[in-house]
Amino acid sequence: MIHVEGKDDTMVANNLTPFYLTHPGEVIKDELEFRGISQRRLAKEIGVPASQLNELLNAKRPLNAEMALLIEQALGIDAAPLLSLQMKYNLLSARRNKSFIERLKAVPRIAAIL
Repeated sequence: MIHVEGKDDTMVANNLTPFYLTHPGEVIKDELEFRGISQRRLAKEIGVPASQLNELLNAKRPLNAEMALLIEQALGIDAAPLLSLQMKYNLLSARRNKSFIERLKAVPRIAAIL
């Protein structure tokens, strides 16, 4: 978190939590549409079932490192930012899960803060 002297940390642009979660599959799906490449063709070229790719593109399956590298190879989209987007998506999803938050609040801090 970025701290700006005299300012509320939640009001610093880099600390804002997005209202809408963006799954990396949405980014890849938009890129396929822009390039005119079908899901079926990409699935065939990278050697995965079309249903598996479709689930990723529709945010029903997380992006893993292997799939990110396959997409990087086929489309020239760097895998690292896609995986970073997946991590952010996972963290925000967990932070918005009310039952998990209740569980999290019940966990005591066992390490001293330095």
